[in-house]
Amino acid sequence: MSLTFKSELRGSVELPASKSLSNRALLINSLAKPYCQLEGLAQCDDTKAMRLAVNAALGRKAMAKGTRKAKKVATGMGDLFAEAITAPPTEPAITENPPIAINVGAAGTAMRFATALLAVTEGKCFRISGSERMHHRPISILVEALRALGADIEYAGKEGYPPLEISGKRLTGTTVELSAEVSSQYISALLMLGPVLPNGLQLRLRGDIISRPYINLTLSVMEAFGAKAVWIGESTIYVHAGGYQRESPFHIEKDWSAASYWYELVALSDDPNACIDLPGLDTRSMQGDRRVMDYFTRLGVRTEQQEDGVRLTKTGVEPDIFLSLDLSEQPDIAQTLVVTCAMLGVPFHFTGLQTLRIKETDRLAALQNELEKFGVVPQVRLDNELLWDGSAKRCMPASIDTYDDHRMAMAFAPCALKHPGLIINNPDVVTKSYPNFWNDLRPFLNED
Repeated sequence: MSLTFKSELRGSVELPASKSLSNRALLINSLAKPYCQLEGLAQCDDTKAMRLAVNAALGRKAMAKGTRKAKKVATGMGDLFAEAITAPPTEPAITENPPIAINVGAAGTAMRFATALLAVTEGKCFRISGSERMHHRPISILVEALRALGADIEYAGKEGYPPLEISGKRLTGTTVELSAEVSSQYISALLMLGPVLPNGLQLRLRGDIISRPYINLTLSVMEAFGAKAVWIGESTIYVHAGGYQRESPFHIEKDWSAASYWYELVALSDDPNACIDLPGLDTRSMQGDRRVMDYFTRLGVRTEQQEDGVRLTKTGVEPDIFLSLDLSEQPDIAQTLVVTCAMLGVPFHFTGLQTLRIKETDRLAALQNELEKFGVVPQVRLDNELLWDGSAKRCMPASIDTYDDHRMAMAFAPCALKHPGLIINNPDVVTKSYPNFWNDLRPFLNED
């Protein structure tokens, strides 16, 4: 896909729903009594994979689009799911005979959340797998924690990695301890089980807690479904038993992570009157990536809360001459910030990037590889820091590789503002989180 932007950057963009909120709400609602309606669920691959796993746990067979009979959800689910579920396009996702086979493709959140959900789905056996890359993403921390609570989980391949074989059962454990320095998704997966455990859950966290806003986001969704959980000091969370209950619909917010690419467009545009409206976005959101509005203020972008959303405009102030940030709480916007700084010539030092090595690709290596095409050579230090001194060779890249990583495609797309005609290879990877990204970008492009 070749990209050339118009000289004026003006418009409005309907962002996708938050997949972080969608996936949490799906898991929690599947454990709730009664179920409630979920409004505005994300339609991306990651959420489809999570819905697939929830359907399997509930005993509903997933149906591909175009099949004639998509059975109703288990009794009482009402219209929790608005349409039939399409499995990730890797292999048939659910088989008729036990163990029930679930393939979540490249959806890391679904792999972790579903592993926890299936572990408490009594009387059923599952085999959960994913893409080739997924089978190289570690999951032992979560598996060992679930085993400590009584879960029956075995590795079906390499020790410590998916695929997994899970025999669902009633978990009777109450206390578990795990490292908080690898992925907050392990923590969230365990927390969401807490209310349905007979005696609740006491979760003790070791080390520095990364992505704390995602943990608090989980707790806020749990609370919205009637659960009670409290922090005890800085490193222990206690979740009360009692289950989940919610009768009124639960609405999914727009996604702040997706908003970051539109911030980048405004930052890189030469249009002094650049203006993009993002309806439905709320600066008071619990999503940790809303900090993007603070970070991009330093890169020349103003955020204004409107009655129906957010408006992005130029501040008229030159970007900072150096940007230093700890992104341990917002790792998903690291690529956006790194690429924006590189295109603006702003030297940077970003820390807290330890999880980027185990994402859809090794994001630190991918950033180095692709930025080098622009003559920018950032340095990785201690596997969790990325630095650049601002020096660059003059280069005209022809194309950007995306490494099966949605965020690589979207973070580099705005570079075409500085390099017209830039080609993004394998652009369809955006379906993982933002299926409509290219359609949303089209009004801003020259397509002659």
